Amino acid sequence: MEELKVFLSENEIPTHWYNIMADMPNLPKPPLHPGTGQPVTPDDLKPIFPMGLIMQEASLDRWIEIPDEVRELYRLWRPAPLHRAGYLEKALDTPARIFYKYEGVSPAGSHKLNTALAQVYYNKKEGIKRLATETGAGQWGTALAQACNFFGLECVVYMVRVSYQQKPYRRSIIEIFGGSVYASPSERTQTGRRVLAENPDTPGSLGLAISEAVEEAAGREDTNYSLGSVLNHVLLHQTVIGLEAKEQMAKTGFYPDVVIGCVGGGSNFGGFAFPFAYDKITKGAKVRLVAVEPTACPTLTRGMHTYDFGDVAGFTPILNMYTLGSGFIPPGIHAGGLRYHGNSPLLSQLVVDKIVEARALDQTSVFKGAIQFARCEGIVPAPESAHAIQQAITEAIEAREAGEARTILFNLSGHGHLDLAAYDNYLSGNLIDYPLPEEDLQGALSNLPKVPV
Repeated sequence: MEELKVFLSENEIPTHWYNIMADMPNLPKPPLHPGTGQPVTPDDLKPIFPMGLIMQEASLDRWIEIPDEVRELYRLWRPAPLHRAGYLEKALDTPARIFYKYEGVSPAGSHKLNTALAQVYYNKKEGIKRLATETGAGQWGTALAQACNFFGLECVVYMVRVSYQQKPYRRSIIEIFGGSVYASPSERTQTGRRVLAENPDTPGSLGLAISEAVEEAAGREDTNYSLGSVLNHVLLHQTVIGLEAKEQMAKTGFYPDVVIGCVGGGSNFGGFAFPFAYDKITKGAKVRLVAVEPTACPTLTRGMHTYDFGDVAGFTPILNMYTLGSGFIPPGIHAGGLRYHGNSPLLSQLVVDKIVEARALDQTSVFKGAIQFARCEGIVPAPESAHAIQQAITEAIEAREAGEARTILFNLSGHGHLDLAAYDNYLSGNLIDYPLPEEDLQGALSNLPKVPV
């Protein structure tokens, strides 16, 4: 069998992040101030973000240098390995070549630490002492707690209630690294108390947890808000994944025909796919870029591309993105990191411009693919990452039926060692699908904010 792993040396860790805004044929419409409806200014964002990140959010520079302090911490696990899934290829009897980038080797067990370290660095540089954030399945909360620990900041995490209950060991790791974690909605904020009064049994949502974290950050001068996905600077930091993957694929002698990643808010997919989108936009590369989401929260495949709030309470800027409505409460699927109502404005625009394709999968098919991958390749994937796996399996089967030696590359964005309750549910036959009913979708989209034309 051919070599199954491709490594880079520490000296080959990228020195710069790639900013796709320099090359997009069409940029998203600007974010709007939630109070005035006018485009936000840097001063509008200063109460919750450091200026270093605010400038990255709006930058049109193609390359942005990675600070030495961040790059040094990247050395704990970067460069992450690229694997060829040879045993999966054999099981599928496919002529396709399947490669995957494995981000589960990070101390946090996922890709989230790539941006957590950067965000904490810029906050500390400007004198911030505490960060407040939300987390869905817990991967982002884990990463931010670790990053805050490395740089000596406090970390407060609002974890979506259904995941708080489903994934207790994620809470444990956040606390091991010194973070404080609360089920959202909570009694700690006005937003949380209001929602609990209206619906004490709510499972919560990422949009609601964001509201609580922003409310805490806005109420204290020593505290800023930190977001694990969606915003431009977050996807920027994640491009270390795709930049490394391009170098590793070059060593294999193959260039991908299709690049696949799961998508919730867009950080792992954007970070993985944007360096290949550069080739597609500027060099005419024929690579397909496929973003995969759950049918229970089908933002890109069934949502509306329009302006919407990023959170339930309307504290955040109004973003031009694909959305299911900020009040949308998705069912408690186990891929908690993919339960966000909106999506990255950058990724949304690339879908509009048909540079990126979107697919939606049921969670039972996703877990079926995860089990097959684990038995072939020996890695138990996170439920979120398993969406990319199942799409890669579908592509490999299509290649077999067409007799094509297709090269498939996907991002395995994290391991599933703390998601075993979900696997128990699948193996015992208790996992069900939650396709979003059309009437629920239309109801959630009925309260979009009215913005100036």
